Amino acid sequence: MMRRRPLVVRRPGGLIGTMARTAVVAGTATVTANAINKRQMGKQQAAADEAAAEQAAQQQDYDQQQQIAQLQAQLNAQQAPPPAAAPPAAAPGGDMMAQLNQLAQLKASGVLSDAEFAAAKAKLLGS
Repeated sequence: MMRRRPLVVRRPGGLIGTMARTAVVAGTATVTANAINKRQMGKQQAAADEAAAEQAAQQQDYDQQQQIAQLQAQLNAQQAPPPAAAPPAAAPGGDMMAQLNQLAQLKASGVLSDAEFAAAKAKLLGS
């Protein structure tokens, strides 16, 4: 009987081959992870850019509305009707007496001098 050698399965390349395969797998994993991260960052940046553009558009709309409101207020102020006329003067006799009494009180309180009182009285009486 012939003696057979035990069957040994050898992988080609041995330790160096195993290290090479490990390096390829690790490199592939790194490249894949970097690609995924880059894609996610691109999506996040696009979302941030879109949000900033939306906010800028809203701010521009708000500024335009404020300008329109200011222009409308200016236009309304220019087109406002003139203020109402002063109410007609009361009867000359009663009004004149009230003014004379007021002048007398001002003189009595020391606000008007004798000369100022006489001038105001003469002007009021029209003489």
